[in-house]
Amino acid sequence: MAKNSPIEWTHHTFNPWWGCERVSAACKNCYAETWAHRLGLGLWSKGAPRRAMSDEYWRQPVKWNKTAAAAGRRDRVFCASMADVFEDRDDLAPMRARLWSLIAETPDLDWLLLTKRPQHVGTFVPWAESWPANVWLGTTVENQRWAQKRIPLLLEQPAKVRFLSCEPLLGPLNIATWLASPTG
Repeated sequence: MAKNSPIEWTHHTFNPWWGCERVSAACKNCYAETWAHRLGLGLWSKGAPRRAMSDEYWRQPVKWNKTAAAAGRRDRVFCASMADVFEDRDDLAPMRARLWSLIAETPDLDWLLLTKRPQHVGTFVPWAESWPANVWLGTTVENQRWAQKRIPLLLEQPAKVRFLSCEPLLGPLNIATWLASPTG
């Protein structure tokens, strides 16, 4: 967790759990996997356990929300920098449900959910066609191949804000197809 994150495009980071399974070349040099290995945590593979966080940790966003509300501002929370909220694992369902409740409880925080698995979003979110205004949904597109696969899936979701992460950029990328024309 990082209150007052040094990442310039977010205020805080929140990791409901740690661990993931690689899905594309963008995962090859994953900083989260490297960090977990440095700590001696074997969390990066299909069968590996995921590291759940404490109840005290889960209470932090509620405090951030109160601070943001009192200051009359919106704070951004980059969620799951050490995992992927949309990884398809049954054991993550209770933590995902807890995350959805936490998001509802913190309306003065904008939650940035970034995934390399946009095909699972509609299955796991509880919002159907009526997403909360404080949820931003993004996907990683490291090259044209993954842009072609992931961007259409991202656009199927009615999140109020949708975004792309092109990090690491592993090849040429042209997203003009998905940008609205300035006249239309």
